[in-house]
Amino acid sequence: MATISFTPIGIIHTPYTLLEDMPIQPTGALGVPGWVEVYPEFIEGLTDLEGFSHIYLLFHFHKSEGFRLSVVPFLDTRPHGLFATRAPKRPNPIGLSVVKLVRREGQILYIENVDMLDGTPLLDIKPFVPGFEQDAEIRRGWLENANGRVDDARSDSRFLDKPD
Repeated sequence: MATISFTPIGIIHTPYTLLEDMPIQPTGALGVPGWVEVYPEFIEGLTDLEGFSHIYLLFHFHKSEGFRLSVVPFLDTRPHGLFATRAPKRPNPIGLSVVKLVRREGQILYIENVDMLDGTPLLDIKPFVPGFEQDAEIRRGWLENANGRVDDARSDSRFLDKPD
């Protein structure tokens, strides 16, 4: 297989310095502020971003190592295929979160609903545009029967620490 490499375009700053304190999804971090520092060579790419209320952040799970193709996610007690979950231990540890864009000041993006560790490398930013998402009926797979709440869940070693 060919190796693919990415160059971070910035760094994400959040109040979470410990994995066990970090929410697992943005819905568990509603209103939690953070900020993104976009590196100077990428500032021009931020032009007109402030017109959007929400943005996708694609980032590197820089504290995640190893992966398993079958995992027990936090909202269930039985194993599922890795690609049917949002577990961060992945062959390519890339994260995706929709966050609220509060404001932009130059190369700094002030955001809310942060669910990543402080110092997380930022790979890309894309505007969230509801009209671009499919309007078809959405199925939630195994999550239809999941018991548990996303907003109370915090990270633990099953998801981010060294391989089991």
